[in-house]
Amino acid sequence: MEKTKLPIIIEEPPGKKAKEYLKLDEELISPSYARYYPLYVERVEGNVVIDVDGNKYIDFNSGLLCLNIGRHPRVVKAIKDQAEKLIHYSITDFYYTEVLELSKRIAKILPIKEKVKFHYCNSGTEANEGALKLARYHSQRQYLMGFIGAFHGRTYGSLSLTASKPVQREKFGPLLPSTIHVPYPYCYRCPFGKEYPECDYYCIRFIEEWIFEKMVAPEEVAAIIFEPVLGEGGFVWPPKEFFKLLKKITEKYGILLIDDEVQSGIGRTGKWFAIEHFDVEPDIITIAKAIASGMPLGVTVAKAKIMDWSKGAHATTFGGNPVACAAAIETINVIEEENLLDRAAKLGEYIKKVLNEMKEKYEIIGDVRGEGLMIGVELVKDRKSKEYATKEANELMINCWKKGLLIITAGKSVLRIAPPLTIEKEYINTGLQILEEETRKINSKMK
Repeated sequence: MEKTKLPIIIEEPPGKKAKEYLKLDEELISPSYARYYPLYVERVEGNVVIDVDGNKYIDFNSGLLCLNIGRHPRVVKAIKDQAEKLIHYSITDFYYTEVLELSKRIAKILPIKEKVKFHYCNSGTEANEGALKLARYHSQRQYLMGFIGAFHGRTYGSLSLTASKPVQREKFGPLLPSTIHVPYPYCYRCPFGKEYPECDYYCIRFIEEWIFEKMVAPEEVAAIIFEPVLGEGGFVWPPKEFFKLLKKITEKYGILLIDDEVQSGIGRTGKWFAIEHFDVEPDIITIAKAIASGMPLGVTVAKAKIMDWSKGAHATTFGGNPVACAAAIETINVIEEENLLDRAAKLGEYIKKVLNEMKEKYEIIGDVRGEGLMIGVELVKDRKSKEYATKEANELMINCWKKGLLIITAGKSVLRIAPPLTIEKEYINTGLQILEEETRKINSKMK
């Protein structure tokens, strides 16, 4: 089968049909959705995104990191086959085998050596809600700690630990009580004004010296929830030893460690879970987005000794839907059988090499960071002051879209490079060429 040559822009987006749908969208759909640009998707074929006007795009978004293997024919078949057999019967009150098979598959790829148990839900925010509730239930402690810059979801519990953008929290208070936020190790923009490694991990010392000694006794803290890589906060990767040092603190005080892998898990970083890059074993892991290739599925996984809540303590009607479970099982199979972890790692190194070469040419690129296919490109107005290039990042994003490259921003001025693990090499090259050409134009306007 001949490969589609991309991109193909028939009509500059948004085209005529897209504009018609957008008018209807304004009339019918909640204004709370913050769309990046008016892309009206009609279908996805493999890794090719096609809009309602027939434009075909190179995808550096992966459906907000949900389509780690694109629209894979094996997953489509698994969904169809399962739908013919069983669509729903709720594991909240009854039993079916699909959740057992999926649990066994996930258990084999987890970075937790102990026996684990699973709670199924529908999304990442639900998975994090479950993790927070479980931590309080098991520990009988009230305080929960998170990081400034993190995004854990928008329902009330997970929102209370989210600290990515004020708009996500404003006018919704009061939020969950007994929550604490501490600075994330964003070394390119250290909140403490220090330099790594001379800082000697002050961000870790801060927790004990300023939070535990002056604000909350550690014996009252149930859990610390973290993203191993900040997603919404800017694709920020912490220094290598950070999570090992954090783990020492949690072990010292009997605090649970919750690893939010909703965005970074299921092969995205070249490993099944991003925490594997740091050689740390969490107590609880939350999974969603890519686990079922875009089908709604969330999972809270905990060490069996921790998941000790009683019957009726926590449940959800549609969690562990059998069709979503079938999609998840086949997603894991595809990643394993097509050796996509290794492919993601190698492609990521190649992309970073190209991006760092661009960094040498264009002053607007302040930082390139990441592993696998979770790479952030931070844009700045001035490399010395590191002033955010927010306007320029948004303009670059829109210009790339109009040229046929789907890419979005994170943080205040970071471009997310997150194509499917299955993306064709020639699409990567073409996408990077578009990105460089548009970066050159924006960079030249800043001089």
